[in-house]
Amino acid sequence: MSFIQTGKIDLSSDNAIETTGGNTSTFTRVTFPTPFPAGSSVVVLPLTQTFNGPETPGIRIHDVTNTGFLIRLNEVYAGAAKSDGKHTTETIGWLAATV
Repeated sequence: MSFIQTGKIDLSSDNAIETTGGNTSTFTRVTFPTPFPAGSSVVVLPLTQTFNGPETPGIRIHDVTNTGFLIRLNEVYAGAAKSDGKHTTETIGWLAATV
Protein backbone atom coordinates (compact mmCIF):
# COMPACT_ATOMS: atom_id res chain seq x y z
CA MET A 1 0.00 0.00 0.00
CA SER A 2 1.28 3.47 -0.91
CA PHE A 3 0.96 6.55 1.26
CA ILE A 4 1.02 10.15 -0.02
CA GLN A 5 1.41 13.50 1.73
CA THR A 6 1.62 16.99 0.25
CA GLY A 7 2.63 20.40 1.46
CA LYS A 8 4.26 23.69 0.58
CA ILE A 9 7.00 25.89 1.97
CA ASP A 10 8.14 29.44 1.27
CA LEU A 11 11.90 29.45 0.63
CA SER A 12 14.50 32.05 -0.25
CA SER A 13 18.26 31.85 -0.56
CA ASP A 14 20.61 34.38 1.00
CA ASN A 15 23.60 32.08 0.43
CA ALA A 16 26.00 31.47 -2.41
CA ILE A 17 25.21 28.54 -4.68
CA GLU A 18 26.12 25.27 -2.93
CA THR A 19 28.62 23.23 -4.92
CA THR A 20 30.02 20.96 -2.21
CA GLY A 21 28.21 17.62 -2.17
CA GLY A 22 26.82 16.74 1.24
CA ASN A 23 27.10 20.25 2.71
CA THR A 24 23.57 20.79 4.03
CA SER A 25 24.31 23.68 6.41
CA THR A 26 22.11 26.04 4.35
CA PHE A 27 19.19 23.64 3.91
CA THR A 28 15.79 23.91 5.64
CA ARG A 29 14.23 20.92 7.41
CA VAL A 30 10.65 20.01 6.39
CA THR A 31 8.82 17.66 8.75
CA PHE A 32 5.92 15.62 7.40
CA PRO A 33 2.55 16.30 9.09
CA THR A 34 2.38 12.57 9.87
CA PRO A 35 5.48 10.33 9.80
CA PHE A 36 5.41 7.56 7.22
CA PRO A 37 5.57 4.02 8.64
CA ALA A 38 9.01 3.02 9.98
CA GLY A 39 11.14 1.39 7.30
CA SER A 40 9.25 3.10 4.45
CA SER A 41 11.08 4.07 1.29
CA VAL A 42 9.96 7.66 0.66
CA VAL A 43 10.45 9.86 -2.42
CA VAL A 44 9.88 13.63 -2.51
CA LEU A 45 8.86 15.53 -5.65
CA PRO A 46 9.27 19.34 -5.28
CA LEU A 47 8.00 21.95 -7.76
CA THR A 48 8.25 25.74 -7.78
CA GLN A 49 4.75 27.24 -7.52
CA THR A 50 5.63 30.93 -8.05
CA PHE A 51 7.68 33.15 -10.39
CA ASN A 52 9.03 35.91 -8.14
CA GLY A 53 12.65 36.20 -9.25
CA PRO A 54 14.15 36.68 -12.72
CA GLU A 55 16.61 33.77 -12.38
CA THR A 56 15.57 30.12 -12.41
CA PRO A 57 15.48 28.63 -8.92
CA GLY A 58 16.89 25.13 -8.70
CA ILE A 59 15.60 22.97 -5.87
CA ARG A 60 17.89 20.62 -3.93
CA ILE A 61 16.50 17.82 -1.76
CA HIS A 62 18.57 15.79 0.71
CA ASP A 63 18.20 13.36 3.61
CA VAL A 64 14.69 12.06 2.86
CA THR A 65 13.45 9.92 5.77
CA ASN A 66 10.08 8.70 7.00
CA THR A 67 9.77 11.90 9.09
CA GLY A 68 10.84 14.61 6.60
CA PHE A 69 13.56 15.97 4.34
CA LEU A 70 16.01 18.84 3.78
CA ILE A 71 15.41 21.39 1.01
CA ARG A 72 17.00 24.57 -0.38
CA LEU A 73 16.92 26.82 -3.42
CA ASN A 74 20.10 26.65 -5.49
CA GLU A 75 19.88 28.92 -8.54
CA VAL A 76 20.58 27.22 -11.84
CA TYR A 77 23.63 28.10 -13.94
CA ALA A 78 22.45 29.55 -17.26
CA GLY A 79 25.03 29.07 -19.99
CA ALA A 80 27.95 31.45 -19.50
CA ALA A 81 26.08 33.47 -16.84
CA LYS A 82 26.92 32.11 -13.41
CA SER A 83 24.44 32.44 -10.58
CA ASP A 84 25.37 34.06 -7.28
CA GLY A 85 22.96 31.63 -5.58
CA LYS A 86 20.83 34.31 -3.93
CA HIS A 87 17.13 34.21 -4.72
CA THR A 88 13.96 35.91 -3.54
CA THR A 89 11.18 34.00 -1.79
CA GLU A 90 9.39 31.36 -3.85
CA THR A 91 6.66 28.94 -2.81
CA ILE A 92 7.72 25.33 -3.28
CA GLY A 93 5.02 22.66 -3.35
CA TRP A 94 6.02 19.08 -2.55
CA LEU A 95 4.54 15.61 -2.79
CA ALA A 96 5.99 12.77 -0.73
CA ALA A 97 5.04 9.16 -1.31
CA THR A 98 6.13 5.69 -0.33
CA VAL A 99 7.39 3.38 -3.08
